[in-house]
Amino acid sequence: MQAMEKQLLPREKLQKLGASALSDAELLALFLRTGVAGKHVLVLAAELLETFGSLYQVMTADKTAFEDVKGVGTAKLTQLYAVAELARRYFNTQMMRESVLTNPQMTQDFLQSMLAHQEREIFMVLFLDNQHRLISAQSMFSGSINSVEVHPREIVREALKLNAAAVILAHNHPSGCAEPSGADRAITARVHKACLLMEVRVLDHVVVGKGEFVSFAQRGWI
Repeated sequence: MQAMEKQLLPREKLQKLGASALSDAELLALFLRTGVAGKHVLVLAAELLETFGSLYQVMTADKTAFEDVKGVGTAKLTQLYAVAELARRYFNTQMMRESVLTNPQMTQDFLQSMLAHQEREIFMVLFLDNQHRLISAQSMFSGSINSVEVHPREIVREALKLNAAAVILAHNHPSGCAEPSGADRAITARVHKACLLMEVRVLDHVVVGKGEFVSFAQRGWI
């Protein structure tokens, strides 16, 4: 603890070196704000990262996952969930300002923030204008823990309603593994065919797992 006190604390380090200089534990400690009796906030943050595996998994974990974690009560959970929602809204706003094709990482980050924590399978569609900026992001279909029924004509109908020039498809695998199934590839082909008839481009289909994703476009499947 004495060695820790000799180092710059997260807030001081941020002010002196900038936010990018902070480790994941230091960033998390800033939002947790306080530790618990006998445990410095930096120690608590490091323990959370070790327990959950990553900063991303801490921020997207369900409330029940924290029930046995001493030092993370309602107040701290509220803070963490608010930060996660702020990040989602930031990505949404950014995507409305620039082309998703010039910043694919932004799109992937946004989709992971929206889908990775979902316990059931959700099928989202990003509707884009002719400059590939976001018009609307919609969760169009939902299903069981391992399947969802998708209706291509409803996607086409919404694209025409919004005057969208292109779409990006996305869904999550609650199991955590992002590897696409044969059914995923089949529905992608069906949606692509339906959209093609109405001159709406399908730019990508992103499958989101726990801390991982697969892009159909990157694999050359679209």
